[in-house]
Amino acid sequence: MEIGIRSFFLALIATVMSFSLLAQQNMQQDVGPQRAQQEAPQSVIEPSVERRDVNEANIDSENFEFGMLVGVISIEDFSSSMLVGARAAYHVNEDFFVEATYGQAEGGETSFEVLSGGAPFLTDEEREYRYYNLSLGYNLNGETFLTDRWVFNSATYLTLGAGSTEFGGDERFTLTLGAGYRLLLTDFFALHINMKNHLFNSELIGEEKTTQNIEYGLGATFFF
Repeated sequence: MEIGIRSFFLALIATVMSFSLLAQQNMQQDVGPQRAQQEAPQSVIEPSVERRDVNEANIDSENFEFGMLVGVISIEDFSSSMLVGARAAYHVNEDFFVEATYGQAEGGETSFEVLSGGAPFLTDEEREYRYYNLSLGYNLNGETFLTDRWVFNSATYLTLGAGSTEFGGDERFTLTLGAGYRLLLTDFFALHINMKNHLFNSELIGEEKTTQNIEYGLGATFFF
């Protein structure tokens, strides 16, 4: 009886050991390919980036700017006239600048003068329109892309100033509100597009009122 029980346990132990060895061999076979995949060197994809040369004009190190302007000014009640003038500016920093401008034009005829054909309101000398003002400006700096390779520094700017206007034989205190766009073609040469509104009181054709005289201009300036 004891021999039979002993034989049974020996057979059971042999069977369990056989299954354990077989399971261990199967695990080693499964881990082998995974380890080979992990140890295999992975290929690196190099990005292909095409670099391009960009030509960008910077403002010269000098802070003074001077130039000429030409445009059209609409003198309230006296039609529109050609305007010529000069502009000088000092750039305090890249954001703020101080600007002085001078311009002159010749006032046209009022609608009443044109329709009635009567005596003119003003003499030729009194029709001379002149102004000068001093303004504080603020730059909104940016860049202008003309092509893929040509990039220019540019700025949209706002101005607020005061000065004087001579017209109709009188001189009037004038408030000016303006906006413009500057494009730097080189490090010392710039082109401007600007608009200004000159506000002053006048009673040339009746009761005193605040007139709005809007100017549109083009300019070219040099930094030095």
